[in-house]
Amino acid sequence: MPNFNDDSQLRRVDDLRAKEAEKLSQLLADKYQLPYLDLSQTAINTDALRLIPEIEAREAGVAAFKLVGRTISLAIMSPNNQKLNAILEDLKGKNFAITLYLASEIGVARAWERYREISRSERTEAGLIEISSEVITEIIPKIKTLDDIKNLLGVEAEKTLSEGGITGIVEMILAGALVTEASDIHLEPEEEDIRLRYRLDGVLEDITHFNKKINRQVNSRLKLMSGLKLNVTQSAQDGRFSIKIDDVEIEIRTSVLPGAYGETIVLRVLNPKNIAVSFTDLGIETHLFEIFNREIRKPNGLILLTGPTGSGKTTTLYAFLREINNPESKIITIEDPIEYHLNGVSQTQVNRAKKYTFLSGLRAALRQDPDVIMVGEIRDEETAKIAINSALTGHLVLSTLHTNNAAGTIPRLIDLGINPKIMSSSLTVAAAQRLVRKLCLKCRQEKVTDTKELELINKVLANIKAKRPEFNPLSASWRSGKTWEPVGCEDCHQTGYKGRIGVFEAIIMDDSIAQVATTNPSERDIVLAAKPQKILDMREDGVLKVVSGVTALAELGRVIDLDAPFF
Repeated sequence: MPNFNDDSQLRRVDDLRAKEAEKLSQLLADKYQLPYLDLSQTAINTDALRLIPEIEAREAGVAAFKLVGRTISLAIMSPNNQKLNAILEDLKGKNFAITLYLASEIGVARAWERYREISRSERTEAGLIEISSEVITEIIPKIKTLDDIKNLLGVEAEKTLSEGGITGIVEMILAGALVTEASDIHLEPEEEDIRLRYRLDGVLEDITHFNKKINRQVNSRLKLMSGLKLNVTQSAQDGRFSIKIDDVEIEIRTSVLPGAYGETIVLRVLNPKNIAVSFTDLGIETHLFEIFNREIRKPNGLILLTGPTGSGKTTTLYAFLREINNPESKIITIEDPIEYHLNGVSQTQVNRAKKYTFLSGLRAALRQDPDVIMVGEIRDEETAKIAINSALTGHLVLSTLHTNNAAGTIPRLIDLGINPKIMSSSLTVAAAQRLVRKLCLKCRQEKVTDTKELELINKVLANIKAKRPEFNPLSASWRSGKTWEPVGCEDCHQTGYKGRIGVFEAIIMDDSIAQVATTNPSERDIVLAAKPQKILDMREDGVLKVVSGVTALAELGRVIDLDAPFF
């Protein structure tokens, strides 16, 4: 005889009851000539749900689950309910077009559970989630360190467990990220709890751990906000939503990935103020700055930026575009995604579902009579060839390529099938960059550089001197062999760093590089051929920022191989 006290048996009984309830609803739907709906497989739109107060919805046996313009979809348990008729008349009086579905009592009850999630949330419009400036203003004075966020989230989590309603904790997570200027939010389920991390200045920082009981509610809320399917838990999903604060719209890109202990959610925070860096504030060394300033103003040519994801390539390209944007030029971009809106620039976004790729976007852009084209990334041979040909036919083309350094650009283009002779006529500059965290000016302190570090710095400075004999890197900031190190204060949330700056290198396509490109060169061959250009590499540029007190040597070593051989 089966043991019905066993959890698996109880779940099986519940499943059977749910199936029977759905079968009964299908029969009733046929009887009343209404379409049947399984609400357990349907996303609930909270804007629709809030149109009918919870008490009235329960009394009438109805749940609003979809709202498109002035058309509202309702799931009902039975059409024979006087209170339901009153609700329908009220909605019609408000000029709503109503579509009725018949659903099971279990399904409608599941929809009612969503009322807890919206009890303290504000109205949304077309996927735009409003977090008022008052909420942020209230939180900012409470946050001095990352521990403050942890404590506030702990209080909010306890409220959620005891009172229900998840909106407050989601708002706190988002508000904390905005206050600390985090670029990403990571929600990672582990065996015992949920881990929350922010990426601050490119480095992940632990914020707190949540009770696993609220994970499903947090995930459901974020999925609803992002327009994702609630019932899909074993496949990756991508979505988006926006936060509007003080008339500034901040886009949030949502990525959901199934894992061993549940779904991992990563939110990319695209804050316009963090991307809007001017050309002069990028941190480009003077000699290279003059080269970039000259090349981006040419009427044609191909400028490529290389580096891994998160190295600031898009920010640099935007800075270039802002610098050359004027009423006389037509600028078109093909991006994935559009991270910042530029006035006077025609920006388009890749949509693979509709087969609008970098390649098709570039082809279409060429028919729009542009002067400048920015292609988010060159990924394949055909895109590379069209970009090269565009540069040859009177267009300035800006794009990115995945290589580790500037010298790797030419071998990579050759691997993509580009003829080296054609490349030498179109490619003007290949650059690479990384982002390093800047030391917090309020708490950084001098330190005595140890022997090994001192040896490395002196070797790099000697290399710079050999390249540029007229350049004196031993500035006043390089005091008695001392460098600077992070400490941590309230201003930098105890990290010791505040903000980021680029370290750059570049190679100009001149006769020497064009000649060596025809020999199927290695990166080393390119570097040696480029030496007469006197452009610093990323290690040299970074070390200059170290001796100037802009960053720390350990931080530079985090993003650049300081022990690479010298050529």
